[in-house]
Amino acid sequence: MPLAEFIEDVEASAAMEAKARGIRLTVVPAQLGIAVNGDRQLLASAVGNLLSNAFKFTRPHTRVLLRTQIASGNVRIEVEDECGGLPAGKPEELFRPFDRRGSDRSGLGLGLAISRQSVAISGGKIEVQDLPGKGCIFSVVVPLASA
Repeated sequence: MPLAEFIEDVEASAAMEAKARGIRLTVVPAQLGIAVNGDRQLLASAVGNLLSNAFKFTRPHTRVLLRTQIASGNVRIEVEDECGGLPAGKPEELFRPFDRRGSDRSGLGLGLAISRQSVAISGGKIEVQDLPGKGCIFSVVVPLASA
């Protein structure tokens, strides 16, 4: 699956939600000529969920950043927000089914659990990094397609 095309499609899907929530979506175009392994629909659903969560939890009038990085035979698709940082506890707990945090209790709390499974089916994983006082970065890590 061509990475640049995938990121463009994800951006097109997410742009309206960002605008509706008053969030600026900034997308760093992916490098051309790079392809990833994985099921396009499952990965789009997972990245879309990470973006929706970022829009939901980030502070008003800030931004969400979507970018990619290539390293060690993998592609990292990163969603960085300005939510103020992760709540106290172990970040791993965010992936438990029915876990809902923050004041916005909409949804069932299944998005991250389903996203993690979707990415795993494609041979990847989801990682989270806390940026205390600023926000967090959720990363979908999937293998590069072999030439």
